[in-house]
Amino acid sequence: MNLQSYLIDTNILIGLEDDHAVNPAYARFLSLSTKHKIDVFVHAAAMDDIARDKDLRRRQISVSKLNKYRVLSKRRGLTETELEQDFGTLKKPNDVVDATLLNALKIGAVDFLVTQDKGLHQRALRHSTDMARRVLFISDAADLLVQTYEPKEVPIRHVSEVAAHTIDHEDGFFDSLRDGYRGFDNWWNDKCIKQRRPCWVVYEDENLAGLIVRKDETGDDTDAVTKSTRILKVCTFKVHPEMRGVKLGELLLKQVLWFAQSNAYDLAYLTTFEDQTSLIELLEYYGFVRAGSKADGELIYERSFGSSKLVPKHSETVFQTTRRNYPRFLVTDQVRCFGIPIQEEYHDTLYPDLWEPKQADLFVGASRAESPTRPGNTIRKVYLCRAPSKLAEPGSILFFYKSTSKELPSRAITAIGVLEEVTMATSTKDLMLKTGGRSVYGEKELDAWQASPAKPVKVINYLLVGYVDPPIGYDELKKMQVIRGFPQSIFEIKGKPFEDILSRANLGFDV
Repeated sequence: MNLQSYLIDTNILIGLEDDHAVNPAYARFLSLSTKHKIDVFVHAAAMDDIARDKDLRRRQISVSKLNKYRVLSKRRGLTETELEQDFGTLKKPNDVVDATLLNALKIGAVDFLVTQDKGLHQRALRHSTDMARRVLFISDAADLLVQTYEPKEVPIRHVSEVAAHTIDHEDGFFDSLRDGYRGFDNWWNDKCIKQRRPCWVVYEDENLAGLIVRKDETGDDTDAVTKSTRILKVCTFKVHPEMRGVKLGELLLKQVLWFAQSNAYDLAYLTTFEDQTSLIELLEYYGFVRAGSKADGELIYERSFGSSKLVPKHSETVFQTTRRNYPRFLVTDQVRCFGIPIQEEYHDTLYPDLWEPKQADLFVGASRAESPTRPGNTIRKVYLCRAPSKLAEPGSILFFYKSTSKELPSRAITAIGVLEEVTMATSTKDLMLKTGGRSVYGEKELDAWQASPAKPVKVINYLLVGYVDPPIGYDELKKMQVIRGFPQSIFEIKGKPFEDILSRANLGFDV
């Protein structure tokens, strides 16, 4: 990624360096530019501003602060006449300084100029709209740094991002890693702690239950077989053996896939040994392919990402193409779309990431969204109903409508899924086998369905591919003609409403 460069005006320098509390926007800009090794300059012309200060002591202090930054030298032979031709009348010495800063921007010595001076912004606009776009207020400059360099977070409730040094690597959680890799402790200290590598962790009752260590790589420095530009390496992928029953591996893989897709990575990869059969099966299901192997026998599994519209393959079904490119999904003229109402309690269990009680301390124990559970952790989810509507082929798009609820959002479409299959269960045992613990229902609740050949229960298996942010509320849905009233059963979304709701979902990729 090309690094940006910023020229800061004297008023920004004062805001960063005076003896008052630093404005949050100033602090954020300085912190982000330092973190991402961004070039921040002051112009040599700023010395002219400082030189006009008649207070000698204050002038000396200002110069000492200026010396903390890299100085952008003046362009040799630049005259006031030339500056006036480009940037208008220069009545005061300060106008000459302003025009000199704009000249540095014009010739490409820096990418952006940061100033709180409205007059300087107006002078840039009079020159051209292109130059005006490159003259930023400090808050806009900080936002641009966030947008360009900070990774986009994904809304997965029970996965937290921490630095490696915050994790107790003496924890018994790491014993199997030490057994399999004699140099583990040295690797953890030298590569993870000293390089402050980011990690995704899942804790259950203060105990480490799942961990991923990640690293950004490029094609010039990677063990991946495919030499892409932006590569996400999963250095470590581990789930505590006692927690595998709640599908933490699937939860952590969802974090990897959503993060890589949201942050425009070209490739994600990890290495694993052949005996890790359950991990390999999970990886292959979501499109990872064995690309090669290392000298020590570790297998290299890779998955590519993109934002372009998926194209059908004659050798694959619609669902297979979606699964292989998850969380992107395939939309063609033949793919149908359905809305599925879901009650608040079941919504919170299936989609714990969206559970946001107004007063969390009063809701302890009130929801299965509070701790990692199998139905909430899985990508592959199950919904049960006796709705008469006949869903279409695997690969159909499903929009989940959260019915009237105590907690917001209420009466809104919140989640998107892709249909895997629909089957009919004719007994409680049949329900247990078909749901595989991925539904919102426990054994007693499944029994309460009283499934029988005469009254079968529809088992809808689907992949959760994303959330609608912000949710699409009832009034907006009516305006889009997605619904006419309060939906009580599965309904189909066709034509322009289907196109509109896909557009409104802000997916981040073309469909």
